[in-house]
Amino acid sequence: MSHTIRDKQKIIARTNKIQGQVVGLKKMLDEPHECAAVLQQIAAIRGAVNGLMREVIKGHLTEHIVHEVEEKKREEDLEVVLKVLDSYIK
Repeated sequence: MSHTIRDKQKIIARTNKIQGQVVGLKKMLDEPHECAAVLQQIAAIRGAVNGLMREVIKGHLTEHIVHEVEEKKREEDLEVVLKVLDSYIK
């Protein structure tokens, strides 16, 4: 079973939190708010997205690299993670 299926509820909970934060940001932008509050909300969203990314990468590394028996498959899965990290860090 894939780690994203096994950890589905945890991932959905994090995603719902992020969605709520984005809705909160949109509401803040519809009404007058201090720039500092808006920036803080953006930082909170970024932190939540980073936490989600960390959890999914952790699951991927554990399941598809650490516990993968076949070396060729481990190398392929590592390449997937590296490509995602390259695009994420840009």
